[in-house]
Amino acid sequence: MAKRRIGVYPGTFDPITNGHMDIIQRASRLVDHLIVGVARNAGKGPLFSTDERVAMVREDVTALNNAGASIEVRAFDTLLMHFAVEVNATVIIRGLRAVSDFEYEFQMAGMNARLNPKIETMFLMASEKSQFISSRFVKEIGRLGGDIRGFVSGRVAEHLAERFALEAGNGDASKQIQTLKQ
Repeated sequence: MAKRRIGVYPGTFDPITNGHMDIIQRASRLVDHLIVGVARNAGKGPLFSTDERVAMVREDVTALNNAGASIEVRAFDTLLMHFAVEVNATVIIRGLRAVSDFEYEFQMAGMNARLNPKIETMFLMASEKSQFISSRFVKEIGRLGGDIRGFVSGRVAEHLAERFALEAGNGDASKQIQTLKQ
């Protein structure tokens, strides 16, 4: 019986973008089971709580699971390599958008290999249509009232509109949500 290949795609996912979804979909074809690891990472000052981020990722990957992919979403707050061992992963999947991502990811892959040489790191290049998408840019554009529908799912756009309305103190996101649904 062949060993089941389990991969981990870690990130903060604050929020999950279409770029993340592209990597998730492609990674799910390379492993038997993909675990999307949502890092608690409070040090980054996320807009959404860990539970909210996990819920948004689960909402977006539901369609992929229904299409036959085996994808699980879990929060973690340990070293990535400890999490990978805990879930029996043999590969860490990382997305690269640009050359600027490579140096950091290369260093991280080297450190991870020193921590556990039995777990490989696999890099997937962002697709041409999502190379420029980042959660940080999506939040900035959305916060300033820009159209983010091409960068995130409709559900995530609604969550962002609601959060920005709360931040603005008016609590009424209905106008912004209507704009996003058009």
